[in-house]
Amino acid sequence: MFKFYLYPISYAFLTFPVAAMLFTLPFLIVQYRRHGYINKLRAWMLYLFLLYLMNALYLVILPLPSTRHNAPPNVESYMQWIPFHFIEDIMRETRIVPSEPSTYWRLFQERAFWQVALNIALVIPFGMFMRYYFRTRWITCLVASFSLSLFFEITQVTALYGFFDYPYRLFDVDDLMLNTLGGMIGFVLAAWISAILPRIDQLDQNVDLSTKRVSYTRRAIALMLDWMLLFPLIVAANLIHLPAAYFVLTALYFIVLPYAMKGMTPGKLVVRIRISGQEQPATLRELVIRNGLLYLGLGGINISLLGSSMTTAPIVHLLVFAVDVWFTIHVLIRLFNHDKPLFYEKASRTVHKIS
Repeated sequence: MFKFYLYPISYAFLTFPVAAMLFTLPFLIVQYRRHGYINKLRAWMLYLFLLYLMNALYLVILPLPSTRHNAPPNVESYMQWIPFHFIEDIMRETRIVPSEPSTYWRLFQERAFWQVALNIALVIPFGMFMRYYFRTRWITCLVASFSLSLFFEITQVTALYGFFDYPYRLFDVDDLMLNTLGGMIGFVLAAWISAILPRIDQLDQNVDLSTKRVSYTRRAIALMLDWMLLFPLIVAANLIHLPAAYFVLTALYFIVLPYAMKGMTPGKLVVRIRISGQEQPATLRELVIRNGLLYLGLGGINISLLGSSMTTAPIVHLLVFAVDVWFTIHVLIRLFNHDKPLFYEKASRTVHKIS
């Protein structure tokens, strides 16, 4: 029987890295925005919660039918509405003799018993997360556990919302009751966990954001968000043949806009970082040196070469390629040596600070 459950669990662990990759970017943005930094315990708990939800969902929907055009199940109804029907199932299948206590151990060999036990166990971790991480009250946990169970049951009875021709698992009101009970058991057990682990709502009490280093990951996210906004503007400007579109828009976005926003761009605003110089925030001169070297200088020579590649001498291509290789190596070295600034940071005497 337990081999039936190991199959979906193994698939959950196999696909977790993919889900984690998709989850990481929004997770980082939310954590940077809400807390100003990444707390390892908070991150570990959220990824563990994601892994749990994947396991729970896979246990509910796997294994799938071999084809979308599956045959209808041999049942009178797709829904079981009689509460506590599982007791009748256990009594019908069990070999226990009520008058002989020595036969009670046989209960642990019955499929019906383990189905009840596993339905309860399925949502126990959910209740624990609700209380420990999300700090919910018991009534919220009760509603959330019931809602999660209802989602599972609807997913099953609708054949994955119409993906298959017929349901391959049935709606059972007992599952709603047992899953919800499991969530509340988890809520009670979480009191013990809360006494061992640090309180989630107190993780940030003694954190001084001014002493924390701004990681390259955080800077890369801000840069990605900025270019998601700027790139369509540059494309549109080129389509209408705006002269020097890249240089004009890049200067406005990475020099003028940060000066007006006190060292921030929209991307930096999202992840709560700003450029600081000898003064707070960076001056216009510092921004011109910093972002001018990076975007107008290094980026500009590549854009210029791209626009006139057919008429440019081969030696120019080699020189630009050499500069790009040097910059790549320069960045890689700084990734492993955080104490040394990038060349444009050193020239402008600017740094990133958490806002």
